[in-house]
Amino acid sequence: MSLSLRQVTGSNFAYQHLPFDRFLDDAAALGREQLELWGVAPQLHVPWLSDAEARAIRRSAAGRGLTVRCLTPEQVAYPVNLASPDGRLRAGSVAMFRRAAELAAELGAELLLLTPGRGFEDEPVAGAWRRSADAIGEICAYAGTLGVSCVLEALQRVESNLVNDAPTLARMIDEVGAPNLGAVLDTVAMAAAGEDVDDYFDALGDRVRHVHLVDGSPTGHLAWGDGELPLAAYLAALDRRGYRGAMTFELFGAGDYAFDPRPVVERCLASVQAALPGAS
Repeated sequence: MSLSLRQVTGSNFAYQHLPFDRFLDDAAALGREQLELWGVAPQLHVPWLSDAEARAIRRSAAGRGLTVRCLTPEQVAYPVNLASPDGRLRAGSVAMFRRAAELAAELGAELLLLTPGRGFEDEPVAGAWRRSADAIGEICAYAGTLGVSCVLEALQRVESNLVNDAPTLARMIDEVGAPNLGAVLDTVAMAAAGEDVDDYFDALGDRVRHVHLVDGSPTGHLAWGDGELPLAAYLAALDRRGYRGAMTFELFGAGDYAFDPRPVVERCLASVQAALPGAS
């Protein structure tokens, strides 16, 4: 078996200004089989979404031949920070992720995506690291009781002062020590850290369980062709390392992709199809 276009999910990144059914219709029409759902208002705002609403989303997806692979709550722009020195914010953040784990189970999602948060810039890193590890451990333990696994993503330095590269991501996962915790490889965060796919697999091996496959300059979360990252080299390395999990286009850019996202997704799919190992 080799890397294939079937591994690319449908995702509602860039669909936040359109009805959710429009996203589901496009995902099905574009031949997607799995979904990564961005938990963002107004579509899937985690604090408000009920179990019944999550089950209705699952049924709507299933009616189009789609299953949910991963739930990714919004957690960078929102007041969500697992390493916050403010106890109220940290407790609220853990509660949000616990609720997200419940919703992931209702959605039938195998994975819940987490990020490490950040401490104050002028405090010792050790304290914020401990807060983050403890919070991630609590969330993973609760998710495990629901049959949900978690994946942790390294962030760019402007987003987190704790986990910014593959070795540090591996160290955090090791320290948490949860059997249901794996890693996300995000090509933009990877490029920002000066790393490549082999660096991730050398540090994390088969713990790489999810990929955000996105272009950048080197950052920006751009559609393929709008940045400068080496798509063919990334896909060749993922194939060589035996990666068979899901890959998601996390499309943000400058916000203009959200005006009409389907052609942008189509362009990304065509770019991946042309760059896959063995493509003629």
